[in-house]
Amino acid sequence: MNIEQRNEHLQQMLETEQGGVLVYEAALQCVLNGDLKEEWEKYLEQTKHHVSVVQDLMEALGVMPQETPGRLVVRHIGAALVDAIKMAKASAPPPAAEIVACEMVVHAETKDHANWELLTAYGEAAKGDEKKAIDAATSEIEDEEDEHLYHSKGWCRELSIASLGMKPVLPPPEEQKDVKTAIGAARAKQARAELI
Repeated sequence: MNIEQRNEHLQQMLETEQGGVLVYEAALQCVLNGDLKEEWEKYLEQTKHHVSVVQDLMEALGVMPQETPGRLVVRHIGAALVDAIKMAKASAPPPAAEIVACEMVVHAETKDHANWELLTAYGEAAKGDEKKAIDAATSEIEDEEDEHLYHSKGWCRELSIASLGMKPVLPPPEEQKDVKTAIGAARAKQARAELI
């Protein structure tokens, strides 16, 4: 087990969660749909909690937050996502800005979801107190991260469908079926035709 790389991964996870807070705060400035606004407000609060969970996990594993090259890259990407949302808000019609905000949320949540999946895999191979600490964190957060990614992708798809003049399913099937797995998301997407 590569402890140095585990520690780097935790640094990037912390930065991803902190950046996620900023992405949701910016996205909420563009949201038009009331259901999506409620969802993003919930995800913002959960993401703030995820920051604390990662900080607590790092402390339990004896990892001090620090600047690393990887963490700086993650910060740069997060800032670019926020900048894209602000650019859309300043220059695009409100429905288009809402879609851009949703797309940036999907980008952020894709990285975030991958971070937690990798930590879960590491935790499966870990032992002792390290395993207990990682398992406690991942079991608390994993379902929320699945929901953030799969529901956000559904919102993005349906808002984009509406922008093309087609009939969207709102809230999206992923939301209606409370999807928390990739298989569930695929089934919900397939079932959308029945919901139109």
